Amino acid sequence: MTDTRKALVLFSGGQDSTTCLAWALDRYAEVETLAFDYGQRHRIELDCRNTVRAQIARQFPHWADRLGADHLLDLSLLGQISDTALTSEREIELQANGLPNTFVPGRNLLFLTFAATLAYRRGASVLVGGMCETDFSGYPDCRDNTLKALQVALSLGLDAPMTLETPLMFIDKAATWRLAEQLGGEALVKLIVEETHTCYLGERGELHDWGHGCGHCPACALRARGFARYQAAA
Repeated sequence: MTDTRKALVLFSGGQDSTTCLAWALDRYAEVETLAFDYGQRHRIELDCRNTVRAQIARQFPHWADRLGADHLLDLSLLGQISDTALTSEREIELQANGLPNTFVPGRNLLFLTFAATLAYRRGASVLVGGMCETDFSGYPDCRDNTLKALQVALSLGLDAPMTLETPLMFIDKAATWRLAEQLGGEALVKLIVEETHTCYLGERGELHDWGHGCGHCPACALRARGFARYQAAA
């Protein structure tokens, strides 16, 4: 049965957020999307998201009527106060604290706070994000406990229930590819391969069997390994 609540999906244009968008469209009566321009070192993902949204509406007409407005918020201040490999031209490496220097401190906390503010104004009570603590780089703001605590804080601060849904939280990348197939068949998998973008370095040239990317950064490595396992299990 369709959930009558309105959902807002944090939609960056990558594999995970596209899968989450399909997941939300399959469940909720109305779904809006939101992305953030936070001074990331490349804008390719933000450019891809418009194509992905358009293709979802065209290829999946049963979802098209549910797909509502899109929003892009300027959070360039986050890039100004961050010194990471995602916001400046730096080599990706492991830091002394055990986290990769692609970790942008506070990013998801800010993203979800602004998303909740927008959702409140737009009449949405569900936030959907692609955070995951199975196949991930150890980011503390992607962990389930962090997001459960934030859900409580947002609901209390708004004096209105705000549900944070993270359908990828406990599944690996192979299962994420499988979920996309379950939701939209081979057409959705093909769309994710060809049109989404995950590479930290913004490489968009070669199209691998798993999608575009440099093939070496942590994001590409996770995506490629997951796709190989997904195909092997098919």
